[in-house]
Amino acid sequence: MNLIFLGPPGAGKGTQAQRLEKEAGARQLSTGDMLREAVASGSEIGRRAKAIMDKGELVSDEVVIGIVGERLGQERQGFILDGFPRTVAQAEALDRLLAEKKLKLDRVVEFAVDDEALVDRLSGRFNCKSCGAMYHDRHKRPKVAGLCDRCGGREFLRRPDDNPETIRTRLAAYARQTAPLLPYYRGKGLLLTVDGMADIAQVAGLIDRALGQKG
Repeated sequence: MNLIFLGPPGAGKGTQAQRLEKEAGARQLSTGDMLREAVASGSEIGRRAKAIMDKGELVSDEVVIGIVGERLGQERQGFILDGFPRTVAQAEALDRLLAEKKLKLDRVVEFAVDDEALVDRLSGRFNCKSCGAMYHDRHKRPKVAGLCDRCGGREFLRRPDDNPETIRTRLAAYARQTAPLLPYYRGKGLLLTVDGMADIAQVAGLIDRALGQKG
């Protein structure tokens, strides 16, 4: 099972990827994690990435593709690419890479979201400092105010970028980058669009049915 998940932060990609990791063994691969692992490994491509990052520059498509290529060859039970590709040029490079490795994509899953609903979902979330348990100002508050349900911790944290203005900026940037990818993969018959705001079980069912149809 080889998949691409497209969608902004908070759309539900991570939840579904973790489920498929457990159920099917497909490994979730995010570009950020792959870059950090490549640098830590000291591989040739990792050293190139580190030199660029140490200068404060953006890692080029060539280097990112090289790192993705290294990882795809290691995942025998399949992969879920999260955060890559971001542009049509990257998608075309990925196609060439997969052809070289005699691999194919099964599905590209777009997690569509309602922007304002997602702003509400993300801007209201906070977590326990001790155990990481997640809460929300309106949808999931601790049963006892100021006390974590899971561990009894009394300190809670919010991500500094979880504010409405920053979230709207990230959503707009994501839409600009990703919009051209949708017709690209639709034309290949690979695109599946799911409601990222829907119930987790409902989204899981849509993905599983689509994968069954593809197989």
